[in-house]
Amino acid sequence: LYGDKGYITALKEEFAERNLHLITKLRANMKKNQVLTEPQAYYLRHRGLIETAFDVLKNQLNIEHSRHRSPKNFLINLLAGLIAYTFLEKTPNIKAYPQKLEDKQIVFIQENVK
Repeated sequence: LYGDKGYITALKEEFAERNLHLITKLRANMKKNQVLTEPQAYYLRHRGLIETAFDVLKNQLNIEHSRHRSPKNFLINLLAGLIAYTFLEKTPNIKAYPQKLEDKQIVFIQENVK
């Protein structure tokens, strides 16, 4: 899970109990003992795009409406917002982390032969 710097201490311990890892940028006053893999650092650098997508969902498509009278209405509002998001012409996107092949790794490409 990727998160904000402000929620580190309370949530990190709770997530660790559930075997989840909270990945955040470090604050200036924190010890530098967090080691990130290349893919983790790649996606952490792109958190701004994720925040932009959430902003579009909440503010333009009205997903953050908290006065639902039933769980069914909440789910319908959520699904309607997500469906509307798919029809937007431009949406923020993150390219998948480019996987590097190791020297000893062999890749077989099989073509469909009729």
